[in-house]
Amino acid sequence: MTTATMAETKSQRTWPRSVAALLIGFIAVVVLSLGTDEILHLLKVYPPWGDPMYDQGQNLLALSYRIVYGILGSYITARFAPNRPMGHALLSGVIGTVMGTIGVVATLPMHLGPAWYPIAIAVTALPCAWLGGLLHRRMRAEQ
Repeated sequence: MTTATMAETKSQRTWPRSVAALLIGFIAVVVLSLGTDEILHLLKVYPPWGDPMYDQGQNLLALSYRIVYGILGSYITARFAPNRPMGHALLSGVIGTVMGTIGVVATLPMHLGPAWYPIAIAVTALPCAWLGGLLHRRMRAEQ
């Protein structure tokens, strides 16, 4: 078996684990974000679902925990990556930036809140991913 064939075989074995790592991190972010949103709606910190949320404090609160969850999700992605954990974390950030940008385009015309909020979600995705990758690197180095 040639070196190129061995590398191709290894790649065929690891890509499902790479996809799984990305999905696990993504699911963690979505579940934590929506779960926190639901709790804050039930506690009447946020207005009812579907109502616009223009209060700057509420939007800052939502952005703050989404940043924490984004870092955590990228850490989880790096943790479960079969190789190149920082690369996987950064890829999750690129995907988050693309999805966030789609969210900006889709939600701005709906006037659900201040324009800066969905833009901030898109802009913070990659830095959060990088921090999650760094957190994984640091925790692995300490072990």
